[in-house]
Amino acid sequence: MLATLWSGLALVVIALVISALYRQSAERAFTDLLRAQLYNVINSVSIGENNSLVGNPQLGDLRYSQPETGWYWIIEPLGTFAAAPLSSSSLGVSKIAVPSILNVPFNNRYERFYPLTDAFGNNVLVAETEVVLDSEGRAARFRVAGNLDAMEEDIRAFDRSLYVALVIFGVGSLIVNGGAILFGLRPLDRARRALGKIRQGEAERLEGDFPREIMPLVNEVNALIESNRRIVDRARMQVGNLAHSLKTPLAVLINEARTLEPAHQDLVRSQAEAMQAQVQSYLNRARIAAQRESVLVRSDVEPVLERLIRVMRRLNPDKDFNLQVEPGAVLAMEQQDVEETVGNLLENAARFCRTGVWLSAVATAEAPTGETGDGARRTWLEIAVEDDGPGLDPGQADEAMKRGRRLDESRPGAGLGLSIVREIAGEYQGGFRLVRGIRGGLRAVLVLPSVSRDVA
Repeated sequence: MLATLWSGLALVVIALVISALYRQSAERAFTDLLRAQLYNVINSVSIGENNSLVGNPQLGDLRYSQPETGWYWIIEPLGTFAAAPLSSSSLGVSKIAVPSILNVPFNNRYERFYPLTDAFGNNVLVAETEVVLDSEGRAARFRVAGNLDAMEEDIRAFDRSLYVALVIFGVGSLIVNGGAILFGLRPLDRARRALGKIRQGEAERLEGDFPREIMPLVNEVNALIESNRRIVDRARMQVGNLAHSLKTPLAVLINEARTLEPAHQDLVRSQAEAMQAQVQSYLNRARIAAQRESVLVRSDVEPVLERLIRVMRRLNPDKDFNLQVEPGAVLAMEQQDVEETVGNLLENAARFCRTGVWLSAVATAEAPTGETGDGARRTWLEIAVEDDGPGLDPGQADEAMKRGRRLDESRPGAGLGLSIVREIAGEYQGGFRLVRGIRGGLRAVLVLPSVSRDVA
């Protein structure tokens, strides 16, 4: 764009400069023509018998013999020389005014040039000089006038031709430059599409035939993706190792708690189960943190939610489960985290609903509360799970999201589901809230980072 603007500005400047130079050249040539014709007239006139001016200048231009053309020559005696003046037939009986020497002085060649308007409305330029014709000192004023309008018309014709040529050249240059840019950027466009496939999870590296100019960039991007993948794999392996190493000791503690006295049994078991939940929670945090910024972590929303709905329908045949999802929605999350968060919400909704559960996933422009940094540049997906149960008051909603808190002790559960959902959403810099739905029940709303299918 900048190069195009610069080229257009350069063409305008070039046009103005060439036009100004041509005008200077035309005016100089016009002045030289009048000077040459002036001296031609001087050489064609002399003093004849009876002290009269005689001569018939032949300037080779028919305009000096045609009336009202603006091309004239005039010879007027000066001082005591009382001869009759001579003039071209184009002037007829008209006169051309003579300005004062104070207003238009002679130059060092004893010439002067001045513009004026003749009796016919022509703008003319007059070249004038005074010449002594004989040894007796008799002198005459010689003037030759040329039509300035003719020169201006010639300049305008040149400008029109110049502007047309430059416009054609400029448009042709834009077309050529546009074609060169489009052709030259095609490899980058291929790279953009290949990167888009990576963002969508359809490829794991930049693949394709790229010119050698951008191959270093392609290699660096592939190296970065490979390094990111190794980091994620290493983090997953470490998380798995830690989970495996802690799983057995915690299971032993829980089993041994059964052999203790009832007074101590509940205490040891509850603490061991809390330790197990805490370990799992922090293992999830470590895994999510290791892959949160990876361009390879992508989940198609529609198939995941459809699979969860099918499972819930089999487990709860007496309840209705309704799904509304935006086609092509993609979350920047790992699939198991999507399943865990939405699955927890569906289980809670199925437990407390009267007749059915409604699950929806739609794009939203509203970032989660408290989102900072680059949140303004992200896209978000709002996943809502709503039931027609008794619902919760605002105070109860805050209490329900605390770890281990259960508002209804008569129903099964450990009181960890909603707190886990909130923690996972927070790790992905998303949001989670509980509000009352339009059906009177609870509406659980997740706002999670999404990825647009249009990566352009």
